Amino acid sequence: MTRIPEYDRDMMEKAIYLPMVLTILNRDHSVVDKGPFKLKKPYLELIEAVMKDIQGELFQVKQYMKKNQLRVTEIKRDETFTMYMFIYKGYEENHNYFNPRIRNKVQELMQAYLLKGRQLS
Repeated sequence: MTRIPEYDRDMMEKAIYLPMVLTILNRDHSVVDKGPFKLKKPYLELIEAVMKDIQGELFQVKQYMKKNQLRVTEIKRDETFTMYMFIYKGYEENHNYFNPRIRNKVQELMQAYLLKGRQLS
């Protein structure tokens, strides 16, 4: 049983997932930039806009965590699980995450950001 309220735990999980999404988008940006696309600019601009949105949200998450004395640290990782230590106002809790669950959550976040409010001008 966790002592961490749901909202704070969600913020801590965002601190795990959002940097992963940024890493993937950064790699994708490089692939598109170097790839044989006929019209690269629309793809690059979309990726850059999404990265900017995520960076803004990650900044807010980090501010919230600092203000509320929250920290997340990766403790160990193997092929199946990744363990994180959540520090909530001085209390430490270890949380194990199934790596496929992390991958699925990162994919879900990427889809949400890529589709969020994107309309032709």
